[in-house]
Amino acid sequence: MARVRGPRRRAAWSAFFLAIPLVLAGCGGQPQQAKTEAGAGQGKLVVTDFAGREVALGGVPQRIVTLGNGETDIVYALGGQVAGRPDSEVPLPYEGAEQAARIGTAHEVDLERIALLHPDVVLGNDPMNVKDIPTLEGIGAKMVLTSANSIEEIERQIALIGQLLERSSRADELIAGIEEKRTALASEAEAGRPRALLVYGAPGTFMAALPTSLGGNLLEAAGGYNIASDYPRLQSYPQYAQLNAERIVDSDPEVIFIMTHGNPEEVADSFVAEMRKNEAWNNVAAVRAGRVEVLPAELFGTNPGTRVVEALELLRHKLYAYAAELSDENTAGQGGAS
Repeated sequence: MARVRGPRRRAAWSAFFLAIPLVLAGCGGQPQQAKTEAGAGQGKLVVTDFAGREVALGGVPQRIVTLGNGETDIVYALGGQVAGRPDSEVPLPYEGAEQAARIGTAHEVDLERIALLHPDVVLGNDPMNVKDIPTLEGIGAKMVLTSANSIEEIERQIALIGQLLERSSRADELIAGIEEKRTALASEAEAGRPRALLVYGAPGTFMAALPTSLGGNLLEAAGGYNIASDYPRLQSYPQYAQLNAERIVDSDPEVIFIMTHGNPEEVADSFVAEMRKNEAWNNVAAVRAGRVEVLPAELFGTNPGTRVVEALELLRHKLYAYAAELSDENTAGQGGAS
């Protein structure tokens, strides 16, 4: 019987499931830039966000509100701080971040809490927070929209926020570090590419990550072969696809990774219940061998920001270990056959 591997527990697996779409947003953006203009006797900082909007500020923002964990991480990695941050169970590694006011999430923005903080700028998601722009501008705040559907987009986030804080040199250092690790892992990833399925889930609701999602991008960069790469995308959330039991059984993934921003134990239990509804999944290699694992929420259940390097390294390590395990199994099988 297969078992779910995870940071906190292991749960029994017996069969898998048909999935339900999960509300998740993501979208690519336009190149960003920053410039300083003379205006009303003072410098004016103008940036172009991922939605292609020119956003003008009176200068470097002093009171920043972030609607995502990744943006919070980037601000602190650049040496800044935030006045407000999203509600989250994910631990924050920077001193001072825990004390920042909580203002809801990008999915459910608490505009009253944000108004009380009198922010200069709010860092939101494109396209999810486009609808919130008029209200935030009505309280005197500027909205800068970004997204994080790939390692490259996270690097662009770092560059843009570095421009906002006038800390572009530090942003360049962070980006160079990510690129250095990315290049090193790319050469390693050529050796052994296990067939993998990456699932985003919450209790009772699951879908497959496509290569155009951050998780899918990380999977391929770390050396996994994404069996869902040609699945039809969801119309509303094009970085993800609804799971199709028949197609996945045919593709026979050798490893299944699960991402969640919720409680990993609850998600694992939910998967167990769903899997029992479809005995066909007992024939999937990953399920039979117990190569099913819940990934750390702080790195995979949300945009990890500058910690994307940690996510990439962790995923590469796991894929390397699974590739070695599969190689040993093949060798043993050949020996037994002879």
